[in-house]
Parts: sequence; C-alpha cells; structure tokens
Amino acid sequence: MALYVAGLSKEGVLRGGMAQFQEMMRQQLESSMHTELKKLLDTVTGVEREVSNKDFEGFKNLFHRFLQVKGPSVEWIKIQRPPEDSIQPYDKIAGRGLPDSVADSLNKLVVVKLNGGLGTSMGCKGPKSLISVRNENTFLDLTVQQIEHLNKTYNTDVPLVLMNSFNTDEDTKKILQKYTHHRVKIHTFNQSRYPRINKESLLPVATSLSMTGQSAEGWYPPGHGDIYASFYNSGLLDQLIAQGKEYIFVSNIDNLGATVDLHILHHLVSQPNGKRCEFIMEVTDKTRADVKGGTLIQYEGKLRLLEIAQVPKAHVDEFKSVSKFKIFNTNNLWISLAAIKRLQEQKAMDMEIIVNPKTLDGGQNVIQLETAVGAAIKCFDNALGINVPRSRFLPVKTTSDLLLVMSNLYSLKAGSLNMSPQREFPTTPHVKLGSSFTKVQEYLTRFESIPDMLELDHLTVSGDVTFGKNVSLKGTVIIIANHGDRIDIPAGSMLENKIVSGNLRILDH
Repeated sequence: MALYVAGLSKEGVLRGGMAQFQEMMRQQLESSMHTELKKLLDTVTGVEREVSNKDFEGFKNLFHRFLQVKGPSVEWIKIQRPPEDSIQPYDKIAGRGLPDSVADSLNKLVVVKLNGGLGTSMGCKGPKSLISVRNENTFLDLTVQQIEHLNKTYNTDVPLVLMNSFNTDEDTKKILQKYTHHRVKIHTFNQSRYPRINKESLLPVATSLSMTGQSAEGWYPPGHGDIYASFYNSGLLDQLIAQGKEYIFVSNIDNLGATVDLHILHHLVSQPNGKRCEFIMEVTDKTRADVKGGTLIQYEGKLRLLEIAQVPKAHVDEFKSVSKFKIFNTNNLWISLAAIKRLQEQKAMDMEIIVNPKTLDGGQNVIQLETAVGAAIKCFDNALGINVPRSRFLPVKTTSDLLLVMSNLYSLKAGSLNMSPQREFPTTPHVKLGSSFTKVQEYLTRFESIPDMLELDHLTVSGDVTFGKNVSLKGTVIIIANHGDRIDIPAGSMLENKIVSGNLRILDH
C-alpha cells in the first residue's frame, strides 16, 4: 500500500519519517476526538454544558497522554526496593502516643469515601454503599456512625465527603436525608463523566450527552484517580481549606477496616513544617490472596505505586511473589488538601493511564481510560508508606466477604467492626462460596442464621446448600452438593474438619 502523507514519499517514510508519520496520525486522531466532543457538547446548554466541558478538558488531557504512550510505563531494571525509612511500621507511629488534645488534629481532617460503585457484582441494584452488611446497617450507615462517634467523643467537626458517580449520585442523595439529625456534616461531589471509546476508530461511541436509552452505555466514571480533578472542580476543596481543614482521609466505602486512625493523623499534623508529609499510603503485608494488589517501589528517586497492569508480562510472576514484594496498597490514603490544590493548579498531577477494555451489550468493543488515586503518590512531597495491621483492610467485594463480617468473628461498636478476642488467630478464615451464593438475596435465604465461625480456618461451599440455625464450623470444612443434589446442614450441627459430599456423607478431613 502506498503512503503519501504531507509530501512524504514511501522512501521518505522508511528513511526516518515513520516517527513523523506516527505523530501526524496522533494529531489527526486527537483533532477528530476534539471535533466529536464539541458535537456532543452542542447537544446541551447551560449548567450541563459547563459541567461536561470541564469533564471533557480532563478527558482530552488523558486521551492526549494515551496517544503518546509507548510501551510499559516502568522499566523493570530501574525498579528498586523503597528505602527503609520510606515505609514505617505502624507500631513505631503509634508508639509516639497521642497529644492531650486530639480534637485539634481531628478538626483539621475531612473523611472522603469513594462511593462511585454499584452493587451489581453482588446482584444488587443501586449504589453498593446501600447494601446491608451488619444488623441491617449499610456501608453508609456504618461510616456515618463512626464519624458521629468521633465528633461526639472529642467535640469536633469532622465532615464526611462522598465522591459519587453519575451511577450513584441520585440514589445516594435521596438516602442522605435520613442523617439530617446526626452529628456529621455530609457533602457530596461527582466524579467526572468520560466517553467510552470505540476500540477500532478511537472515537466516542455516544451520540449525545443523554444518560437514557442507548446513549447511556457510552459513558463511564474514570476510576478513583479522578478524585483530584473533580474535587477541585467542584469548589468543595477550596471551601474546606477556607474552613481550616488540612488533610483528607480517603478510602473505599466497602472497606470496613478503614476507620479514622488517631495515631496516623497525629503523625501527619505534628511534623516539622520543613519536612511536611503530603501523602501517606497505608500498606499491609501481602498474603497469597493479595498477589495482584499494587505495591510500593522506589523509582527514579521517588516512592511510586506499581500496579499489575504496568508490569511487563515476563515479570508478572515476580510481581506476584510474596517474598520480593511483601506489601500491597490498601487504598487508605491521607492527603494534604493544600498539596492537591497546588498540583491541580500547576497541572502537575501525573498518574499512569489504565486502559480498561469492555464489551457493550450489543457486542461492541470499547476502551475506558482510567487512573488510580494512589498512583499520584509520586507527585507529592515527602510521601510515606505506613505498614498497618491487616485489620485496616476489610473489603466486602463478594458474599464470601459478607459472610465473614456478618459472623461472630466481629463485634460492632459505634460503626466499627472489631475482631472478637475469642478468635485465637489474627487472620480471618478463607471462605469460598459457590455461584449459588453470589447474589445477596439468594445468599441470605441459604442461612437461617450465620454459623459460628470463631474456630474456622477454611470453608468451601459449592452447589445447592443451606444452613440451619446455630451451625458451628471449625477447622477446614468443605461442603459440595453435586449437580441435582441438595444438602441441608441440620440446625445445631457442629462440623469440624469435615468434607460433606453429594449424598450428605460427612467425612473426617
């Protein structure tokens, strides 16, 4: 095929014009994208146009960088272990004790929860934060209870900020009315709304800004790395700084271990001004269940988050190794508000792009350009990792996780879950529930009451299985109902190191 581009002959291209040719193609793609975005903007007016225009500015920047990317974002040979003092053990931070006035530190804090996700993976409609997880309390209820308890105990004013997405905003705002008389000020702001891109043409698939009908599939919230831009654009960042707030504590709303830690907060606010830490990432020790979690590395003199998506294929096994990369990111982050403002205004927030491929309902292949909040660690001054106890990482992603937090392994006090002192090991049991338990409603019908799991190490359940009241599980328990069979574990049963198979034969494990 002959190539004649802007006066370049075929020989000219081959002689060294390839880079120039590629640059021209990139410019052409970018120009086409800008044209399509303008067409989309022209379908609306007023406030909606203004908001979408701000979103599109962020998207254009991401798309521009996406077109520039050549190969992996890290060179494996340059990766170094973080210096000893860059990841502090939690015990050392806690060992400093707390000042007489904890309230002064708390009044500088804002709690931010990432609330953009839906409960679809657990078979629920609407925001995931509205799923009941313990004693009829939702993720959001527990969060409000935790912060209200702090504000009452220390006579402080710690506000809660929810970063919603266009998927969760309306339902969340409706529910917030129930907290009107709680001692917590609640603010919300919305994540950006970016256009999904056709994998082949690299142009938007949406034909209008409408969120109904076919066009709704054309839009997505661009990952939690968008928090910096959308928080700044919302005006809420400046508002909180004006109120004397200095730090935010950011975490996923489905991580029930992510409560405000007074020792970490004190460490942040009590540092000398010359060496103020602007960013703390809570990390915890990897187990075999966490091999895909992002980890901290030293790279070109900076602390940096390394995600599995950035790892060259040849090194994936090395990345997953528990011996080389011993810790992973919990996504519990403590960040300076003034630093976010500075980096946003200097346009210096640099996060690796995550290319997330998706297939729409009609079979069309698209890509989503996303970023992760922790990836900005390299942009902040004097960033630090703190290796926290595993109890600060208690995410509920599946009904297997839900079973753990609903059980007697934990007690609930002021919105916080605490491991029972009667549990002899600090780790939680490994629970794998089969596909019959995936959806929350079906899962709930399979347990007349949640089993006693204080002495459980491992539970695997597969097939059509139900549990009667007051069942006790100990050691390793495996229950497998063959296709077409059903197993009902009788009320009051005690299974210790047992395998229960298709015709309810109970065997010692």
